[in-house]
Amino acid sequence: MRVGESRHSRAHTDWVLILLVFGLAAFGILAVSVATFSTSSEAEDTLLNYIVSSYYGQRQGIFFFISMVAVGVMMAVPYELIRRYSMLIYIGACGLLGVALAGEAAGVKAWIDIIWGYTLQPSEFVKLACIVVTAKYLENTNNPMGTPKEFIRIAALVGFPWLLTLAQGEMGSVIVMVFVFAVMMFFGGIRYQIIFGVVVVAATGIGLLIGYTISSGSDSYRLMRILSFFNPAVDENASYQVTQSKIAIGSGGWDGIGTFVQGSFSQLDYVPEDWTDFIFSTIGEAFGFVGCALVVLAYLAIILRMLYLAMYTHNRFGQQCIIGVMAMMLFHVLENVGMTTGLMPVTGIPLPFLSYGGSNLLTNMLGIGLVLNVVRNRSITHISGYNPQISARGRYFRKGE
Repeated sequence: MRVGESRHSRAHTDWVLILLVFGLAAFGILAVSVATFSTSSEAEDTLLNYIVSSYYGQRQGIFFFISMVAVGVMMAVPYELIRRYSMLIYIGACGLLGVALAGEAAGVKAWIDIIWGYTLQPSEFVKLACIVVTAKYLENTNNPMGTPKEFIRIAALVGFPWLLTLAQGEMGSVIVMVFVFAVMMFFGGIRYQIIFGVVVVAATGIGLLIGYTISSGSDSYRLMRILSFFNPAVDENASYQVTQSKIAIGSGGWDGIGTFVQGSFSQLDYVPEDWTDFIFSTIGEAFGFVGCALVVLAYLAIILRMLYLAMYTHNRFGQQCIIGVMAMMLFHVLENVGMTTGLMPVTGIPLPFLSYGGSNLLTNMLGIGLVLNVVRNRSITHISGYNPQISARGRYFRKGE
């Protein structure tokens, strides 16, 4: 152990985080299989056969094993390369967004087709790219956005992929990126006056966007979903998904009705998209309040674990990477659980590690791999990137020195 390091800040492979994350992801394969259970299945009454007979369950299993490899690769990549080529990572992610947007303009869906029916959603990967490039920016400044030049620089840097993502209709992903950026700026030491100014500008922009949507009549379905959150009677079709989700969760009672049950909401497809964005309703029905509580506690443990790891990471770039990934997970969980229970508007944000989808799972796993990489190389980052000139909020995260 080096001088100035405590046992909390030592370099190590964080098995606690690994077990929590892969435990949730493995449970996600089961949840997706339950959500896509069909009476036409000829599988015998064994868990493995039910999973194998589910088309989406099989694919989620494939995504799971690919994500394991992705975590290993991310951990093996030299930490300094990620830091040094953060801008290249950002440019690559924006390039994928541009390819998807060009395809959409040519009449093709915004997802990029890869092979054998598998697709890539660039808006997921750009979240991680924005975290890395923002962390690099915060590494080199103690007064984020403190001058007009700095404000314009970082605003242009993160605003470009936000606009590209918004152009694809992925408003939910943009909201996630804005939240992550705000959290990173807060812990990066941004002044409260600037925070207030940014909030005013953001609120004005959102108001103008909503006003334009109402006046032009465009994107009316998304608008009605937001309005139906405040008043479900406005449009029963827009509020149908949330209503069915709440009924499914409530029908699970204390300990759930069990998995692969004939006549369940999941089996009868009463909850649209219950294997993707509304997977939490499937968990609520099958495993009840106990199952939902355990899932939420697992997420809480993951978020608190990353907060703990950030607190004892002495390198500013690495610390901000951990905070960014933590913020991304936090918002996804709060919004997804909130929208499936009627507490938040429906935005199409998936539940990390549990919702069906390769791009989302791979992005989250790469984020975890990045956190593990930082923690595994703490002794290196302590020497190469340590900056003692930090803000009061940053200093809270250095108490382990």
